Amino acid sequence: MRRPRGSPAVRRRHRKLRLAACIALLATAMASNAQDDALSSAEEMLAHYQYAQAIELLEPMEPTRSDDARFLYLLGRAALGTGDTERARVALERSIELDPDSASAHLALGRAYHARGEHANARNQFEVALHFENLPPDLLTQVRIYDEAARQALEEGRRTTAFGYAATGIGRYRVNSTRGTNALGGGDRRETFYNLRVGGGLSHSLANDTALDATLDYRHREYDAGSRDDRDLRWSFAASHGFDDSRLSGGLRGRVSYRGNGDYRNDVAGFIDYRHNLDVKSQLTTGLSVQRRRYPQGPLRARSRTTTIANVGWSRSFNDGAANFGITAHAGRNTATSRPDGDSDVFGATASLDWTFGDTLDAFVYVWWERDDYNTDRLHFHPDAVDEEAIFRREDNLYEGGAGLVWAFTTTWTLRPELLYIRDQSNAVAFNYSSTEVWLNVRKDF
Repeated sequence: MRRPRGSPAVRRRHRKLRLAACIALLATAMASNAQDDALSSAEEMLAHYQYAQAIELLEPMEPTRSDDARFLYLLGRAALGTGDTERARVALERSIELDPDSASAHLALGRAYHARGEHANARNQFEVALHFENLPPDLLTQVRIYDEAARQALEEGRRTTAFGYAATGIGRYRVNSTRGTNALGGGDRRETFYNLRVGGGLSHSLANDTALDATLDYRHREYDAGSRDDRDLRWSFAASHGFDDSRLSGGLRGRVSYRGNGDYRNDVAGFIDYRHNLDVKSQLTTGLSVQRRRYPQGPLRARSRTTTIANVGWSRSFNDGAANFGITAHAGRNTATSRPDGDSDVFGATASLDWTFGDTLDAFVYVWWERDDYNTDRLHFHPDAVDEEAIFRREDNLYEGGAGLVWAFTTTWTLRPELLYIRDQSNAVAFNYSSTEVWLNVRKDF
């Protein structure tokens, strides 16, 4: 016989079902709380370098936490600490997929790539979390500096990370023969020089993946024949914020240069830079800067000017992350100048290739080109005959190429032979110039 819907037996059955559901929910909540407590315990273990213990604690939760960015980050950190770089890579890549705003995950993944010899991929991750100005051109040194800063932040819990360096060496400078240098009596001149470079930088982490970054870089060259005495102090200060696998930074950078014969040059620029990881191997960069270059006194004072430049670049790693190719285009205008040739439109490009051979050897090469088109007709020497004059607008093509090797013979010491070639071509004879420099430096990072 069918019982009525509201009969005591039916109500008792419903009460049992509700009780069972409550017990199940309570058990689920308790299990979830227990796992959250386990994650907090794992964080504590990582803080005390207990990586193997953290792995043992986290492994049982792996089937149920495969979509938990925090769990995957902790698992990746623990795996990296035990030397399992492949497991760390997989966990940290997935963590960033779920939470691309996490600066800590980018730093940890950068460390995992660096440990695997994927230095180009490592730099992409590091530069989303922090960025230093005035770094050397080679990939290996850049990544070593970033990796140490990441270690300080992740393993020592520092909100302020820093790096420093000193370098010295000897080189040879040659002014090559061109129409301009020959006309001024300085063609085919050679000198030995000695150089010194010291500097460093720091990054202070604020809340919400925001940081303050600053660098200072001093360079000095003493020429054996006494014709030049170059001194150069470069600085930068910026605020940056990471989000969505990207980083936006803005600030000021500057340079105070002694040009010899009592002449100085001062540069100050405001800038905004944006970089975004298109994927693990590719990065897109864009930027805008407005710079004032001022010669306070002397014969170069008329060259003071304001330069507005926009740029866009793309880089791609290859050879399993051990090499990188990049290209950047820029365009802008020089204004507010007293030069007789007037203002000028500028555009150009830079291409670079860097190849690391393991953890101790790096080779790099780059080329840079810029076209300057001036807007004022004036009297110049004829481009094909120094003793004839003509009226025309000045047009310059500027070229620069460099190459170098870096050998890391200890953890913090590198030997660095480098080559630099400069060529300025102009339809105004006096502005043709060419030089070649070679030098050998030893550098200490600390």
